[in-house]
Amino acid sequence: MVACPEDERAALVAAAGYLDKKMREIQTSGKVIGTERTAVMAALNIAHEFLDLRNRGGMAIDTVQKIKFLQTKIDAALRWDAQTRQ
Repeated sequence: MVACPEDERAALVAAAGYLDKKMREIQTSGKVIGTERTAVMAALNIAHEFLDLRNRGGMAIDTVQKIKFLQTKIDAALRWDAQTRQ
C-alpha cells in the first residue's frame, strides 16, 4: 500500500503498471536475478528514458513534478519492502 492524494491515484497506478512492465521485461531477459536488482535496473532504465525526454524538451514541467512525486512514493515503498524483509 502506498498513500497518495486521491487526485494522484490514477497517476500512481499508471506508474506502478509501467514499473511492473519494465521489471517483467528485465526478468524475462534472464540477465538479472533477484527482485531488488530487477527493481534497480528498471529504475535506471526509467531514469534514462526520463532524462532523454527531458533533454529533448519533450516533457512539460507539471509532468516532471508528477514523476518526481511518484519517484518519492516508489522509493518509500521499496525502502518499506526492504525493511520488512529484514
